Amino acid sequence: MKREIKFRVWSKSQRHMDVPTSITIDDSGHVEGVRGYGGEYPYNDIEIMQFTGLHDKNGREIYESDILRVTTGEDGESYVATVKWFDDEDYPAFDLEGIPAAWNYDANALATIFQSGVETCEVIGNIYEYGGLIGDTQ
Repeated sequence: MKREIKFRVWSKSQRHMDVPTSITIDDSGHVEGVRGYGGEYPYNDIEIMQFTGLHDKNGREIYESDILRVTTGEDGESYVATVKWFDDEDYPAFDLEGIPAAWNYDANALATIFQSGVETCEVIGNIYEYGGLIGDTQ
């Protein structure tokens, strides 16, 4: 499977989302900093988010840390959840975090949503700029 590898960065100090034009990595493979259209950012000032390879119902790119509204086509019910990379839990995949208990998926919710075609996703923000959408105050 081929997909485009893209990133975006959130500057904590400037409270600004940017697109990296270059990422500096040290000899041990750790990110040292990022240069974007808005300037240079040291590693301790940024959050890096990767593109999932997916697009929402409006064609907008979906990145980790995006807040999605998931709506079923059957009855129009919806919920809001956050896109997360689950590598820290021996589950190396993008999936949704914060899915209400009433919504049950047998496997990866994000994959199921896009494969089934029954539900739609819409990016309504991200946790850094619109954390209040999910009760988060980051």
